[in-house]
Amino acid sequence: MSISLPLSPQAEISADIPVDVDKARHPQYGRYLDELEPGQVFEHPRGFTFTASNMLDFARTFMQANPLYLNAQYARAHGFADLLASPQMVFNVTLSLGVQNDSEKAIANLGYYQVQFLRPVYPGDTVRSFTKVLERRDRGPDKPGITRIRTVGVNQHNAVVLQYERKILVGWRGDRPATTPAPEVTVDFPGEEAPVLELPLTAAPAGAGLTGPNTYFEDFTPGDIIVHANGRTITDEHMALTYMVGNSHPLHFDRLFSSSLSGKMSGEPIVYGGLVFAWLDGLASRDVSEHAVWELGFTEGYHTQPAFAGDTIGALSRVLSTEPLADCDDYGVLTLQLVGVKNIRAAAALEAHGADLFVKEDSKRAVGKEKIADKIFEIERRLLVKRRPR
Repeated sequence: MSISLPLSPQAEISADIPVDVDKARHPQYGRYLDELEPGQVFEHPRGFTFTASNMLDFARTFMQANPLYLNAQYARAHGFADLLASPQMVFNVTLSLGVQNDSEKAIANLGYYQVQFLRPVYPGDTVRSFTKVLERRDRGPDKPGITRIRTVGVNQHNAVVLQYERKILVGWRGDRPATTPAPEVTVDFPGEEAPVLELPLTAAPAGAGLTGPNTYFEDFTPGDIIVHANGRTITDEHMALTYMVGNSHPLHFDRLFSSSLSGKMSGEPIVYGGLVFAWLDGLASRDVSEHAVWELGFTEGYHTQPAFAGDTIGALSRVLSTEPLADCDDYGVLTLQLVGVKNIRAAAALEAHGADLFVKEDSKRAVGKEKIADKIFEIERRLLVKRRPR
């Protein structure tokens, strides 16, 4: 069907139309605890088309050192079809697409779990996002509850590129207006219960001259602690970057909203945690992931303190395990613990807190330890890393 509509000069008519304030509408997005039903599925709006331009902008903004995300020729030499979108970009976009439905009313994001990257995202790919509510935990009528959700990102071929779970802290609706209903979903919820990663890697990885000499698989030993030298001062840029990846939670860019809250969340907009994670990943990349060919995933990730514009963040990585592949001499699996700190150098944080820096914050009360105010993030991640060419 085509439309042919002649356009005449537009007359101004607003002064002739009576104003009726009783007809004002106040659309609300996100979901309160009582509006998140276990089994409920959301197909999130919009989708996001990745381009070489926005992929390169993201990789540079978040200080990535892995050439797979910066150099299309390097990516093709390793067997990929084109430049790769960084895992952090794929993760941030997939999560952000869901905020309008699943967490725009959330008080806090409580954690990331079982994040798995299953397929490459290339320039021209369009990612859509789906979320399923897995469970809802009621903590009493006067307390916010906890909801566990599963989110899946698929490309234009309906192939899963990313899947993960997270927990969010959400309040009851009470006497507040109901949120705008989400459209009924008529597709099956995507996702892979027993995923098998298949990568188009070349037999002989090329381009070693474009990377440093000290981040091959053999360069890591369990127990190593790598103190990443540089920090990154966050400015008000974070508000624009939040919407660049599609996150619509007003806590991150609406000062009137954030200052209306109570407690430690009140005041200036809080930096969206996905951006903090991406910067910490980038700060660590030239020391641990420059020779990685795939981010296998991450789990048990927590933002332990909020970050604000003006904060300077730093990162440390601890090697947890190194696993050679039984049927492949070219790669190994590296498992790391990534820790983020703020307003203190990473080296100074290690000197001040020692091994306690790597103890999960939620576990400290049970063992009689104090939480660390300087620490803002912790997660475990697994990478597929090249072995040193022989």
